[in-house]
Amino acid sequence: MSSVSFYTLLSPVSSSMVAPALEVIGHELIVLSAFEQILVLSIFVLAYALGPLVWGPLSELCGRVIILQVTAVLYMGFNLGYGLATSKTQMTVVRFLAGFNGSAPMAVGGAAFADLLNAEERGQAISIHSLLSPAIGPIAGGFIVQETSWRWIFCSTTLFAAAVQGVGIFVLQETCAPVLLVRIRNGLVKKTGNATLRTEFDNPDRTVVRALGGALSRPFRLFGTEVIVQALAVYMMYLYGIMYLLLLTFSVLWTGKYGEWTGTSGLNYISLGLGFFLGAQTCAKVQDRVYAAFKRRYAPEGGPGRPEFRVPMLAPGAVLVPAGLLLYGWTAQVQAHWVWPNLGAVLLSAGVIMGFQGIQAFLVDSYQRYAASAIGAVMVLRSMAGFAFPLFGPALHRETRSSR
Repeated sequence: MSSVSFYTLLSPVSSSMVAPALEVIGHELIVLSAFEQILVLSIFVLAYALGPLVWGPLSELCGRVIILQVTAVLYMGFNLGYGLATSKTQMTVVRFLAGFNGSAPMAVGGAAFADLLNAEERGQAISIHSLLSPAIGPIAGGFIVQETSWRWIFCSTTLFAAAVQGVGIFVLQETCAPVLLVRIRNGLVKKTGNATLRTEFDNPDRTVVRALGGALSRPFRLFGTEVIVQALAVYMMYLYGIMYLLLLTFSVLWTGKYGEWTGTSGLNYISLGLGFFLGAQTCAKVQDRVYAAFKRRYAPEGGPGRPEFRVPMLAPGAVLVPAGLLLYGWTAQVQAHWVWPNLGAVLLSAGVIMGFQGIQAFLVDSYQRYAASAIGAVMVLRSMAGFAFPLFGPALHRETRSSR
């Protein structure tokens, strides 16, 4: 499980790591428009909307391990290509492709936990899998830009990805039940010569084209026909958009309004990391206890639990997000002591991660075998928000300032 979590950490780190370097990259590659500079951050997240729609269903068809390892190699190649880019066009293309391939673990990871663990154990596991990268990336990125070159952001993340891949080759094991059964069947056919052996997932009328078509269309069918998937997608879209809007304003706030150096300003991202950590660990422990309590009350005599038992943990996050936003915005506006905006960021990030965990746990419990497709369907709107919110963020900031 830890190895899957490290795969999931790879691309979000390089996504957020570039935030403190946007201005430096813009000057070196002659990308002077603020919109185009922000596009460097956002184009990566736009690819997150498309990647899970492909990699999630394919992992249900081909297996989790092969998807994780192939996409990790592709991600490393395109991520390194960004570090070597010499033009705006090269930068945009390789950044998008790196995000497309790097998004695979975000859809496959939750499904792997569904393969391995029962419902009572998933809350703690999903907390390990949670999103610390928006805090880790900018802290490291700020010091790298200040001490060396922005290109080392991508060289260093590629080296980290290579290390994770090297370990993963030896420790990752397949978890997808249909794929494992097919391997067992093929071994028995080879050993016994009995070609009539079948698994419970076999369909004699299924062709390769039909299997691929069914797998790749599944996220769209889930999103188009399941109201709960649509509702959770809209809520996650809001949370993710707010988080990326905060990532964009963080660098401007601390270097512009508070006059901090680039490297020093990156330390403020520790508040986001603290919020993610506290929110994830608190939610994990409480979520499993709440699930067990609801199961004892509403599913007596050892009956199965229900996905709805995950919903109560969305409530604390729904309170913390607006509270954190208000504290962050008001204290930053009056340039209060740096502790107060950071405290707002702690509350906000804790609420965001609680929302993420609750949504992912609900989807995993609801769609178990097809959890990767369900997560991929939800990630479409989420990633579109992460792409769009930072683009209109500067204009929103200017308009609100001019209206005062």
